[in-house]
Amino acid sequence: MESLIGLVNRIQRACTVLGDYGGGDSAFSLWEALPSVAVVGGQSSGKSSVLESIVGRDFLPRGSGIVTRRPLVLQLHKTDEGTQEYAEFLHLSKRRFTDFALVRKEIQDETDRVTGKSKQISPVPIHLSIYSPNVVNLTLIDLPGLTKVAVEGQPQSIVEDIENMVRSYVEKPNSIILAISPANQDIATSDAIKLSREVDPTGERTFGVLTKLDLMDKGTNALDVIEGRSYRLQHPWVGVVNRSQADINKNTDMVLARRKEREYFETSPDYGHLANRMGSEYLAKLLSKHLEAVIRARIPTILSMINKSIDELESEMDHLGRPVAVDAGAQLYTILELCRAFDRIFKEHLDGGRAGGDRIYGVFDNQLPAALKKLPFDRHLSMQNVRKVVSEADGYQPHLIAPEQGYRRLIEGSLRYFRGPAEASVDAVHFVLKELVRKSLAETQELKRFPSLQAEIAAACNEALDRFRDESKKTTLRLVDMESAYLTVDFFRRLPQEIENTGNPGKPGTTPAGKPGTTPASAVDRYSEGHFQRIGSNVSSYVRMVSETLRNTIPKAVVHCQVREAKMSLLNHFYIQIGKREAKQLSQLLDEDPALMERRQECAKRLELYKSARDEIDSVAWVR
Repeated sequence: MESLIGLVNRIQRACTVLGDYGGGDSAFSLWEALPSVAVVGGQSSGKSSVLESIVGRDFLPRGSGIVTRRPLVLQLHKTDEGTQEYAEFLHLSKRRFTDFALVRKEIQDETDRVTGKSKQISPVPIHLSIYSPNVVNLTLIDLPGLTKVAVEGQPQSIVEDIENMVRSYVEKPNSIILAISPANQDIATSDAIKLSREVDPTGERTFGVLTKLDLMDKGTNALDVIEGRSYRLQHPWVGVVNRSQADINKNTDMVLARRKEREYFETSPDYGHLANRMGSEYLAKLLSKHLEAVIRARIPTILSMINKSIDELESEMDHLGRPVAVDAGAQLYTILELCRAFDRIFKEHLDGGRAGGDRIYGVFDNQLPAALKKLPFDRHLSMQNVRKVVSEADGYQPHLIAPEQGYRRLIEGSLRYFRGPAEASVDAVHFVLKELVRKSLAETQELKRFPSLQAEIAAACNEALDRFRDESKKTTLRLVDMESAYLTVDFFRRLPQEIENTGNPGKPGTTPAGKPGTTPASAVDRYSEGHFQRIGSNVSSYVRMVSETLRNTIPKAVVHCQVREAKMSLLNHFYIQIGKREAKQLSQLLDEDPALMERRQECAKRLELYKSARDEIDSVAWVR
């Protein structure tokens, strides 16, 4: 059965293929959630030699200054005895390297491809997997060596840039820190220990490694550090002896180098009693055992995070929708389903399930009454205008009792003013309905996949609303015109009749006292200011009555012609037209936004990865 570390290595590799290796905008990165070992050290601390000793192969670029200029994610996979060793790069996944000199060259070439042949650095990692019976299952991340000064050809910010890059790896709680320090320098000046102490003050994530023990001055040793007296960590320090530069120049075999390292510790008077806990072979086994223990301890947390991400991805997949069908019948069904989803949301806005429909009531309860109050009746029924209209209506023959033509002209002129508020109410509701269509389209998640269909539905809705508006205007204006066409006679019959106090109506030209030669009271009264005031007052009362009537009937007409029709038949014309479309035209309507298609594919792959990871981690989690 596959080891837990081997499984994690495989999952991390799959994550990398999908681009899920941290640093993105995803809420959770599976790659980051899985523990790994970050190798940290100053330049020339022996970091590369330690890695090569763990692998048992000479495969890393060498040189002076900054050699590691991009993070190297190194995944070691233990294979069966007798199988051939080989290496694979993620960016060259179809090619196997059995010559590790070519591995070194490819690392250098791939670094130069991103950074150029300068001494610049890049945070973009190189992913390398090595399969060998001589390694333990392990994931190591080789990071650029920490430095204190910028050399020629490097920007002044290089020191800070390297530290920030290294810190971004080691500050993660799932990161195990392998802090490399040379034994022939004071541990207090160790760059690796300084940084690890900042991000891991308790030392529970840090493994200390001392290199170059064989290069210390005669008569000195590093026992104070190795035995934890100089700087204590939660885990034991490990000393290693790497190949010398002469051994490297001679291409000394790594197997021989490991044997020499074992002999050094076994025969050392200073470290002989620690020989079984020293050396690169012990370090690799220690790290592998600890890494597996950490993974096992974090499994519940990792599975919880994976399950949460699966739920989020499945929810997003539901919003993104199923892939589009190919046959015309299924496509038509899909279009109709999408239209119904939009129509349902639109009706919820109108009926109060969602915000927006209340704005229509606001038109009737606020805007219409306010518009009616602002109509210029005071000017139209002013004394001067009443006198003018009545007089003009009389012509050469003054009215005898009541100025009926004057009344009619004053009333008809007043009622014409109601056309403005009637049309304004129709337009205001039309604007609200168009806004609700726009809002409903935006809230129909399923439609976001199909911008062409969304645009067609919007156009069809606006066209329908324009028809409803035109019909509504005709109806509301008819209401106003009907009030002008036939006046309410009973209103005028109930008005107090003008009493012509003429004394003796049978004797014209006499005064109430019966004295001849004086003007009758009716003639004076008919053209007096009070007479015109009564006319203006009567007309004003009638107009107020009509205003109250229209205030109630205009909303009824608008709702009947616009709101009700929008609820019942907003897309009816569109349904008829869509049923006549050819298969090719239906396909064009379901032409998805490429960004959404790409997002669905990405979600599907990531969902498959997470589900597979969950099942596989769960299957090997408790196997010991």
